Amino acid sequence: MRALLKLVVGIVILMIVLSLFLFTVNETEQVVITQFGNPVRTILEPGLKIKLPFPIQVANKFEKRILEHDAIPAEVLTGDKKNLVVDNYAKWRISDPLKFMQTVANENSAQARLDDIIYSKMREAIGKVKLTDVISTHRDSIMNEVTLASNEKAIAYGIEVLDVRIKRADLPEENERFVFARMQAERQRQANLYRSEGRQEAEVIRAQTDKEKEIILAEAYAEAEKERGTGDAEATRVYAAAYGKDAEFYAFVRTLDAYKKSLDEETIVVLPAEGGFLHYLQKGVK
Repeated sequence: MRALLKLVVGIVILMIVLSLFLFTVNETEQVVITQFGNPVRTILEPGLKIKLPFPIQVANKFEKRILEHDAIPAEVLTGDKKNLVVDNYAKWRISDPLKFMQTVANENSAQARLDDIIYSKMREAIGKVKLTDVISTHRDSIMNEVTLASNEKAIAYGIEVLDVRIKRADLPEENERFVFARMQAERQRQANLYRSEGRQEAEVIRAQTDKEKEIILAEAYAEAEKERGTGDAEATRVYAAAYGKDAEFYAFVRTLDAYKKSLDEETIVVLPAEGGFLHYLQKGVK
């Protein structure tokens, strides 16, 4: 029993001793071993590794995966002297952990350094192009230029800049109001132009319609007059035929028709002594 207890105690002591010398490097980590603060080796491969116990040697672990840097929106000036508020982000990784530890030490300091580098290169690149290039398809080439320039600068800190992109590019607030007012004025000018053209077109259509109406009315009047003349000629022919058969009866009918058109209940008739318009009425009175 005592032998078993000694064995267990020995195993525990051995594990404690081994834990002082052994440590694990994960797939997502890279390690710089320092001895009394001075770097002695860099470990890039994952697995179980050996080092001297703390505080002789210390394992400084750094992220191996791709990291993101989301910059604070900053104002830049384009080549055509337009202010632009740019909100960008970058993808980066620690390419040299030893150099990274010696220059920026940790990710927070690296983010601050990237802010300065990327903003500086962004300002240079955008300062050479027009505003329309930044907000158009040319943006990709501009961002590739910024990525390459930023990476060249960041290598000194053990950082590799993989990609820089613009999330948003806005005009400053005072510029937005000015641009909005200018756009509104332009739209108003365009609307007034359309209204003016519409009124002009309406006048042309209205004049053409009036002209066509007058032509139609004139043609209709001419046709009516023609038909009326034909009717009057036919009526004259009929009257003439009737007059030729019985002139007295024809005169009688025409006189009665004249009485009908000129006399009513309120007409006061003064009969002359003889003859005239009221000849047939005089015969009736007699």
